[in-house]
Amino acid sequence: MRGRLLLCLLLAVMLLVPVQAGDVTVMQNQQEDPKQPSANSTTLYLHHDGMNNAWTHFADNDTMDTEDGFYQEEIDNGLIDIDLRFRMNPELSKRLLMTVDGEVRGTLKMDLQGDWTNGDNNGPCNNDCDQLNVTILYGMNELYRYHHTSTTTGLQEIPISYRITEEQKEWDGRDGNPTVHITMKLRGDYRTTNVVFVSGEPASFTLYLGADSRIDLPIDESSWTEAFQAGEDPNAGEEDSPGFGLVVASSAIAMAAVARRSDDEA
Repeated sequence: MRGRLLLCLLLAVMLLVPVQAGDVTVMQNQQEDPKQPSANSTTLYLHHDGMNNAWTHFADNDTMDTEDGFYQEEIDNGLIDIDLRFRMNPELSKRLLMTVDGEVRGTLKMDLQGDWTNGDNNGPCNNDCDQLNVTILYGMNELYRYHHTSTTTGLQEIPISYRITEEQKEWDGRDGNPTVHITMKLRGDYRTTNVVFVSGEPASFTLYLGADSRIDLPIDESSWTEAFQAGEDPNAGEEDSPGFGLVVASSAIAMAAVARRSDDEA
């Protein structure tokens, strides 16, 4: 009888002690691609080869980057039409879960010259310019869009800040591949009338790359579990298992009490 009592008590203790299941083990043993997100790398960096190719990924350097460390367009007299799409390359290979109400924050370092404001009679723009626009997408879904009206001439850092909503929290691998889209139209009116006299100002757009232009994402820690990568709800186990274990443990304790009482009566 005492053996049965001991067995019931041992069962109760085992069921009350939390156990980490294999499907929630953090993915640490796999070889990580530095261009993909991980628990220690949650920042997107902008890259460009200085010609026609723009891309983004989670490493702050890339051998294909322009040696100058920036992308630039300039013109003495005329319009610069900036339309840059920094798509993640390689494509996102993992599912990501963002923290709801977590902050997407970042910085774009730029040097701007010329005119980009319509209707202020203070430059050559004639309803054909546009101020800086920044859009962040995941897949086909728009995450953030902002029309920056406070840009100034010269070197500056453009801030980015946005809070994740419930509807935007899941990024499903390649279907959630991130893109940073930057547009702007600037005009220059620099002229040389003769050897001595010049007028106006040239226009230029310079975007610094790598660590100077980045987006920090509020990726939830549960993104790195095997269960979430397999498509499971990371909260399902937390809601179901403890309650079940508590019921079974309570039953085991009750069995132990009955066994003890039978032993005493005997």
